[in-house]
Amino acid sequence: MGRRRAPELYRAPFPLYALQVEPSAGLLIAAGGGGAAKTGIKNGVHFLKLERIHGHLSASLLHSHDTETRATMNLALAGNILAAGQDARCQLLRFQTQQQKGKNKAEKAASKEQGPRQRKGAAPAEKKSGAETHQEGLEFSVENLQAVQTDFSPDPLQKVVRFNHDATLLATGGTDGYVRVWKVPTLEKVLEFRAHEGEIEDLAVGPDGKLVTVGRDLKASVWQKDQLVTQLHWQENGPTFSNTPYRYQACSESGTFLGLGTVTGSVAIYIAFSLQRLYYVKEAHGIVVTDVAFLPEKGRGPELLGSHETALFSVAVDSRCQLHLLPSRRSVPVWLLLLLCVGLIVMTILLLQSAFPGFL
Repeated sequence: MGRRRAPELYRAPFPLYALQVEPSAGLLIAAGGGGAAKTGIKNGVHFLKLERIHGHLSASLLHSHDTETRATMNLALAGNILAAGQDARCQLLRFQTQQQKGKNKAEKAASKEQGPRQRKGAAPAEKKSGAETHQEGLEFSVENLQAVQTDFSPDPLQKVVRFNHDATLLATGGTDGYVRVWKVPTLEKVLEFRAHEGEIEDLAVGPDGKLVTVGRDLKASVWQKDQLVTQLHWQENGPTFSNTPYRYQACSESGTFLGLGTVTGSVAIYIAFSLQRLYYVKEAHGIVVTDVAFLPEKGRGPELLGSHETALFSVAVDSRCQLHLLPSRRSVPVWLLLLLCVGLIVMTILLLQSAFPGFL
């Protein structure tokens, strides 16, 4: 029996590092690139339209945004605003989709002559910053907003960016170990503090404004603004394994499922509260998985999921975006459970009446 394989949803013309899903319009946003090196590998952010075609989830390229010499290494999404980590800076982007006004017959014919939308495996032409894409009655545009340097180490790199829950602020972390908080969309700095000795690997922003950070110094910390609330240290709080160094790598909000991508390219889905593994594809990418994202259960999410319980997208340096579908697990309907409960109660009463005449 052959190895289990995940379907390839899309292949970009550059390595992919970051992924976000916009559920209201059904957009999958994948970003990456070859950086400033003159290798001929481009840098960009690709906006893909998710659709169900003949019962299968597919993605087609809606718009390609050129990021010139900067590869996007991390993304955060709030509504139609993207925060993109590019080298040592954070770039805000605003994207918009709207229906085109009615075309005359000549314009429609010209549109059809341009050919169908590019799908998986196509290498699209890059669009300039702020350019618009006109496609099957849709106008899609991307606008560069503010940008700011967020990391100031000798070899500066922004490693993570997150919006707060009302998208009025965003927090960044990088190789210098500092957390910096910025107003949206002006990117005016409102807070700065040293969170870790060394690189910040990940951070999360809670609904109460608290920050959780994890770093290469083996520590996981909770902050109220710049005040430390509590802290874990792997050597003191984590499990011990002889001759094996471990550190905290990522932090995230709780949910129904946990998606995991490994350095060997494997992808798995677990139940969040019990860590029971429900799905696993060994070496799905064959190289380090750089990001994963679930299809949210809102907006067009349920429509796109169809009969599946959840969908996980993964990207890697191999330029591929893969789709991982978890079939709906069999469960007993609520109405059947209620019927069984009523039946048990009736049977209990009848047995008691038979054993003790006059019980009722």
